[in-house]
Amino acid sequence: MLATRIRQKDGIFYFASYLAKDILSKVRFISRYYGESEQIAPQVISQSDEIAQFIARIEHNDQAFQRQLSRAKVRALKNFYEMAVGQPPIPGTVLLFTDERLGFQALGTDQSVGHLQEPASKYFIIDGQHRLAALHFYLRERPGEGSNIQVPCVIFDGRTEDFAAEMFVIINSTPTRINKSHLVDLYERISWAEPDRRFAARLVDKLYREGDSPLRYRINRLGGRSQQEKWVLQAELFNELHRWVSGDWRKIQRASNVTREIDRYYAVVRDFFKAAQKVWGNGWGHPNYMITKPVTIKAMVRVCADLARDDADPADGRVSRWEHRLAPWTEQARSFRVEGFYERFPAKGQIERVSRIHRELDKLARIEPRSAQKRD
Repeated sequence: MLATRIRQKDGIFYFASYLAKDILSKVRFISRYYGESEQIAPQVISQSDEIAQFIARIEHNDQAFQRQLSRAKVRALKNFYEMAVGQPPIPGTVLLFTDERLGFQALGTDQSVGHLQEPASKYFIIDGQHRLAALHFYLRERPGEGSNIQVPCVIFDGRTEDFAAEMFVIINSTPTRINKSHLVDLYERISWAEPDRRFAARLVDKLYREGDSPLRYRINRLGGRSQQEKWVLQAELFNELHRWVSGDWRKIQRASNVTREIDRYYAVVRDFFKAAQKVWGNGWGHPNYMITKPVTIKAMVRVCADLARDDADPADGRVSRWEHRLAPWTEQARSFRVEGFYERFPAKGQIERVSRIHRELDKLARIEPRSAQKRD
């Protein structure tokens, strides 16, 4: 395959093109699902919906790092291919990745142009999965067009899958292009992510996965596609934990073992929610109460940070100690009934309401807010 080798700092990649009829056999379409006890199953779709059936088949890979394919976007691109005559239907490059090291043989004296070896396995698609999915359906209806369309490609080779994930985030990490909850998942895999964000992302992951976590499998990691009831979006929980962690980051950095600090913070949050679960009683997880809704969970994370500042140690007996401290919440559980909740906690929006509930819960438990501690 004829290609141009491009150097940028220490990085090398290649520019090439494939015929439309050839490229689809050389790439694999992937999305993501979460394993263990909560596997995301394809939605029930009509057998006549060809595009939906195709997407359902490729959404079942636990090593995937890409976002869910958009049916509407695929259809729109397919329509564009049908209408494009004078203008090129695929004017932008598709970004492909292989972990194989590809051989390159330069032609003549020009070291930038030559023959590029093709990988033995299929490429990952870093960017362009919608365009290629649409191309798949376009060629199904017009197979003769496969030799008339060349798809420009940028090819990265010889790196780890984490490199591909990092490239994906660089390209897609604007609010309109990548789900924030998905970005939290990727903080562990991108080298330039701030260490405090990685720390908070690990906390979220432990709260989701660990068997002793009161929030296990209650964190919505992928936008509501699970059949199990979720209490809070992963991105919302991450924001609250990162708020706490970033405030403590200098202290965390002084610790000799950051991994041990992650375990310690997890134990603190776990014990807090265990104590909260006990004092809230029947309101915990009840659909007629707002106790395990995002607005209250976020407020409780802030209370946890306030309480941990002065009373995290000793760890032994912490749940009982905090259960006693939070006991006044029991009598106020009725205030968190869904009916009339927003009138009892009036605010201009969610941010203000979280702050208001945080202050109220701190006051009931006689906990001094961290902001007040900093002023002192």
